[in-house]
Amino acid sequence: MVDTIQIRTPDGTAEAYLAGSGPGVLFYMDAIGLRPRIAEMVEEIASWGYTVLAPNVFYRDGSAADLAPTQDLRIPENRAAFFQGGVMDRVHGLTPDKAESDAAAWVATLAEHAADGPIGTSGYCMGARLALRTAGWHSDRVRAVGGFHGGGLVTDAPDSPHLSIAASTASYALLHADKDKGLTPEDVAVLEAALIESGRPHVNEIVPGAPHGYTMSDTSTWNAEGARRASVELRALLDREVRSAG
Repeated sequence: MVDTIQIRTPDGTAEAYLAGSGPGVLFYMDAIGLRPRIAEMVEEIASWGYTVLAPNVFYRDGSAADLAPTQDLRIPENRAAFFQGGVMDRVHGLTPDKAESDAAAWVATLAEHAADGPIGTSGYCMGARLALRTAGWHSDRVRAVGGFHGGGLVTDAPDSPHLSIAASTASYALLHADKDKGLTPEDVAVLEAALIESGRPHVNEIVPGAPHGYTMSDTSTWNAEGARRASVELRALLDREVRSAG
């Protein structure tokens, strides 16, 4: 069962999904936002024996209901129209400094509900960037990072998300979309170099045939095999790095 709770942050109050019991997992949503599909994914991870928290990271822009799509995103034209309707403004508006103060609130809230010990974080689409950054900001807590069809993980900026890897103590499962303009094979190679240089155990692969957004069954980019692989890799990572250390 997934509950909705309210979390106080320095900039306001954010709603969040909360489910399960056991070690903690911080779940970073994709750009579409909190909705039934995210609740399903939260519940799946919770069923593995974890406490899962999925905050509405766009709380500054409105509630999940305010920002939710109003059309069926399994129709490609509807999905395209949704992303042309201001979504990317919200994504770009969530700057690293805002995300860092938020992450402190998310981690503290998860600690209130989860078992003692290390936590994992899992992110989807833009949430993968937040997962990587959180592992760097909270290296004392985060021992596992799952990132699935992430975009913009490697940039030329001095605060590129991939640079967070060096500050982390986590192991990684990064499964990238195929032919993703937001994360090219060259970017995957940069991630690989960063992971190796930092000595971080990892999986860092492109999923053949899986488009950007492949885990989201409520959109036209759903790919069953990609979603299956994401679940398998994430569960193995969490069991190995979070449960065994708890």
